[in-house]
This record gives sequence, structure tokens and C-alpha cells, in this order.
Amino acid sequence: MVKKITPVLFVKEIEPVLPFWLEKLGFTKTIEVPEGNKLVFVSLQSGTAEIMYQTYASADHDLPAISADVRKGPTFLYIEVENLDAIKSAVKGAEVYLPERTTFYGAKEIGVKDPAGHFITFAQFS
Repeated sequence: MVKKITPVLFVKEIEPVLPFWLEKLGFTKTIEVPEGNKLVFVSLQSGTAEIMYQTYASADHDLPAISADVRKGPTFLYIEVENLDAIKSAVKGAEVYLPERTTFYGAKEIGVKDPAGHFITFAQFS
């Protein structure tokens, strides 16, 4: 049985996405793999929520058979949160692709892009 699912988002550079997750959303860095003065992989966690980022260059080395595919992105994430107002405040300044709305299935949502261009929808259910 599935115990956990963790998305891996591929990016040109990891450093630009770190403030979004660490400073704005309160995640902590649990794993980092440097290469020279840059990171090629990072794992970020908040409670049981986890997300990983890996660079395209790292994928070229580690996953050569699919390295062209990882560049096709972007990725779309749907994240359930307890307090959407806190999230809106935390991600203020991020590019909004989905203005706040209430859905027919009872979620209050907002969608923003992370600094690498991945689409992230945050949802609060009543």
C-alpha cells in the first residue's frame, strides 16, 4: 500500500524557489545535494507535507533516458491548507494565475506560480 507521495519538480535552478517554500510557507530543508556552489537537489518539508526539487542538469546525469521529458513541465500541484488567508498573505507578490474563488465542491482556492513557473493551487475546505 502507498505510504506517502512526494512530488519532484524539475527546475533550471533550485535557489530561486527556496524563499518561496522556506520563508513564505515555513518549510524546512531536510536534504540538499550541492554541486559546486549550487544545489542540484533539495527536499523540503512541513509536517507530513514534502516536496523535492531537482535541476535539469542533475536529471541529465541521473536520468538520461528521460532528461528531455523532465523539461516539458510545468507541474501542477493541488495543496489543501487549513487557513487560506494565511497562505494568501504568505505568497503575496507571487504571480497569481487563479484568483481566489469558491468551487462547486466546497473549496476556497487561489493559484500562484512558484519562482520556477510551476502552478500551485492552495485550497481550504470548509
